[in-house]
Amino acid sequence: MQIIAYLIPISLFLGGLGLGAFFWALRSHQFEDPEGDARRILNEDWDDHPKP
Repeated sequence: MQIIAYLIPISLFLGGLGLGAFFWALRSHQFEDPEGDARRILNEDWDDHPKP
């Protein structure tokens, strides 16, 4: 039962870390154009330099 005293704070810390990483990805525009990427992968022309 004492292991729960260690597991709960560790799980809350890891959850907060994941939430922080998600918000960082939102603020750095990682999810800006998912539709363009989906169409670009189906295009026959090879593009070595993706759009910035």
